[in-house]
Amino acid sequence: MADKSADAFRTISEVAETIGVPQHVLRFWETRFPAVKPLKRGGNRRYYRPEDVELLRAINRLLYTDGYTIKGVQKLLKDKGAKGLLGEAAPTIPVSPAVTMPEAAAPGELFARPAQPTAVDAAFVTSLRAIRDRLAGALAQA
Repeated sequence: MADKSADAFRTISEVAETIGVPQHVLRFWETRFPAVKPLKRGGNRRYYRPEDVELLRAINRLLYTDGYTIKGVQKLLKDKGAKGLLGEAAPTIPVSPAVTMPEAAAPGELFARPAQPTAVDAAFVTSLRAIRDRLAGALAQA
C-alpha cells in the first residue's frame, strides 16, 4: 500500500489494516453511519476514497479512544456532518505538569501497607470529576 498515491482509492482490506479494525467492522459501520459510502464496483467490491478513510479514522477514534457509543457518534455525525467531524480535534483531558508518579512498590509491599493518598490520586480524582461533569452536561443536553 505504500506505493499508492495519497489520492488513490483503497480496498477494504487496505483500510482495515490502516485503521486497525477487521473488515467486518468496516462493513458494520457502513450500516450504522450513512456518511460512510464507499464506491462499489463489480462483485460488490468496496473502494474507499481518501475522505472515507479519514472519516473512518475519526469514527474509530471516537469509538475506541474517546469512549463514544455508536449512538453518540451517530448524533455527532447528524449534528456536525462528516466534514465537521473531520475538522474537530480530539478532546484532551488536561494533566497537571506538577504530578509525578510514585515509585513502584515491590510485589510483596503492594498489599502489605495501606496506600497513602498522593498528588497523583488528587489529580486523578480531579480529572474523573471533570469527566463526570462533562458527561452530566452532555446527558442534560440530550
